[in-house]
Amino acid sequence: MTIVQDTFDTVIPAQAKWSFTTRLVDAADVAALKPIDGTAKAGDLILVEITEVNQHKKIQLANGRYADSYAGDLAVLCLGDRYAPDQFMGRAELREDALDLLAGGGICGVVEAKHAKMAKPTQLRPLGRLVDRNGIAINIAKYAINDAAIPDDVTVIGVFGASMNAGKTTAAVSLAHGLARAGYRVAGVKATGTGAFGDFNAFRDASIPVTDFTDAGMPSTFRMPMERIERGFNALVGTAAREGAEIVVVEIADGVFQGETAAILKGSAIVKRMDGILFATSDALGAVGGVSTLARYGHRPFALSGMLSLSTLGTIEAETETNLPVISRDALCDGRTAADLIAPLMRTKTQKAA
Repeated sequence: MTIVQDTFDTVIPAQAKWSFTTRLVDAADVAALKPIDGTAKAGDLILVEITEVNQHKKIQLANGRYADSYAGDLAVLCLGDRYAPDQFMGRAELREDALDLLAGGGICGVVEAKHAKMAKPTQLRPLGRLVDRNGIAINIAKYAINDAAIPDDVTVIGVFGASMNAGKTTAAVSLAHGLARAGYRVAGVKATGTGAFGDFNAFRDASIPVTDFTDAGMPSTFRMPMERIERGFNALVGTAAREGAEIVVVEIADGVFQGETAAILKGSAIVKRMDGILFATSDALGAVGGVSTLARYGHRPFALSGMLSLSTLGTIEAETETNLPVISRDALCDGRTAADLIAPLMRTKTQKAA
């Protein structure tokens, strides 16, 4: 399909698939396409043609469902960086000839490294950058929620993990669900990561209101300045509190060695505002290493969870070595268990009964 790139009167084709990371963009603001050049930055919206379907065979749409991808499909994606040890590391670079699909949530750029088990990335042909009536590039930062302060009486629980796929989201969602069953007004926040709807939808499936860093105007938080990530955290948690949340459960992506996660733990405003940490890991050794790493930064989780909790023997080993309880998904979902876990951490004086 041919798309003219050298004029500003090109209309985005109606069949173009708008990805999850673009969900807040008002399509009425898009006036035309701008030719591909070297001035694009993370968060800019790009119209692409899918030329070769490889690792990512589906795109997560703005309406919350998957769409199978076919060669020749058009899609509106978001330029961004990605950090995923189990998949791709990529940078937010816009090339004239070809791009890589870095994440199914609609992040595109150039792959820098990949896991050995990953196929080559799905290939894209960039057709143009979306611009408004003034010729200014459409960037998701324009649609970010307003900055907000976090009230002193809101309890913030952080969920960190040893790595990708350690069970952080399951732990975070289960804890939020259990607290809601205990009678608390709870919200979920995904403060860091790469734009995708899996974790977002997991909170929604548990009937927990949720926002993430894309709501704060970032396609991903990899390589974002810490001040920007902190501002997003404040806006997300502050907005949740303004909308009635008493407790906000905040998931931090990836593992404790990831750059931004390590910077958060070292003493950022984010960790300083957290009232407790739940740590997710896949095994006992990860629990010991994670607790040790957190201790190096001056933190100690109140409990362990994640994939570890599926193993009876792993649970015994971890509890023996760390002197911390390992809490399963089902236990976190239980109102009384969840309430008892966070009771010592609550900022509010009024205690709800499970």
